Amino acid sequence: MAKWTPQHEAPEPLEGPVVPTIVGGTIVWFVLFLVQLPFYGWYADHGHTWWVWTCLAGGGLGLIGVWYVKKRDAAIKRAEAARAL
Repeated sequence: MAKWTPQHEAPEPLEGPVVPTIVGGTIVWFVLFLVQLPFYGWYADHGHTWWVWTCLAGGGLGLIGVWYVKKRDAAIKRAEAARAL
């Protein structure tokens, strides 16, 4: 079996509005958590409490993601400004 080698160059990564996308996703996770919270008893009775906690974990990880992509965006802008000089 021959080693696989690509026949063409890899495309450049797509850049878009990363920070608003992550913020929007984080808001969705927290809204899902808050919507499910009043029904916690039903989820507990049916063994589905992990749904509620998954939404909370998604929101928490989203906050870490927002922090990360803001720092990344700032670093990219600093590098572009340094290259422009």
